[in-house]
Amino acid sequence: MATAAKVGEKPALRKPVFVKVDQLKPGTCGHTLIVKVVSANPVPARGRAGGGGPAVGSRPARIAECLVGDETGVIVFTARNEQVDMLMPGNTAILRNARIDMFKGSMRLAVDKWGRVEVTEPASFAVKEDNNLSLVEYELVNVPE
Repeated sequence: MATAAKVGEKPALRKPVFVKVDQLKPGTCGHTLIVKVVSANPVPARGRAGGGGPAVGSRPARIAECLVGDETGVIVFTARNEQVDMLMPGNTAILRNARIDMFKGSMRLAVDKWGRVEVTEPASFAVKEDNNLSLVEYELVNVPE
């Protein structure tokens, strides 16, 4: 039983595998990236006249669409709540456990409650802004069997 973990001992953590922006594909998750923030645009909160709004006493979610990228390309990142304050233009961030969401046929990068956004020291790479993966439109095709 040499391979069994002892009681109270933490398992060994794996080293993160960093991916580049141009390696991202639709419907994937668990990505770890180092990106620079090119721009950040806050999305105005939509007020709903029906009953579909937030519960009484809760604050509306703050959302911003940030253009983030590395030396291989850029993608739109949807920042929520405290992530909006971290992702200011010019900052360099590490996105852990990021996922790709599809919005109107285009890819958006997002980090939910299981992921993490960390601001880190400025990176030395230049962002390649002419390769925007969020401008590529995808279509779901059903293949008959």
